[in-house]
Amino acid sequence: MKPTPNKNDIILFGIGILTNVFISVFGQIIPNAVTGFFKEIGSAFILGLVLVFAFTWFLKARPHNRPKKYSVVIFDVNNQQIQIEGLRTEFRNHDVAWSFMKQYKASYPMLNFAMVADGKGSDKKTIFRYI
Repeated sequence: MKPTPNKNDIILFGIGILTNVFISVFGQIIPNAVTGFFKEIGSAFILGLVLVFAFTWFLKARPHNRPKKYSVVIFDVNNQQIQIEGLRTEFRNHDVAWSFMKQYKASYPMLNFAMVADGKGSDKKTIFRYI
């Protein structure tokens, strides 16, 4: 015959079950659920930052209105603007103006050259390149 459990054995058995439940809930289930939640939230946050960065980069990198005409301005050693007869100073293309500036700098090493264009919103000219 089996011995009947006494009151102390039942209480200890109940405490053992409760401690096992608490250890399982607070030691495994809740931490795993919380860390999984924060991992997913962290991934979504990083993805959101990447999308915001890509969108702002796209807005900044898109082509803006380019000037229709470029001019080469010549400066002497005292930074005074001068004119040299026979040099082409008006261009419709940025690359052509830059190429001519490099050629002029090789021919006249003591002078400085700036590629400028008229801005739409201001009276001053914008310097694109300076050598």
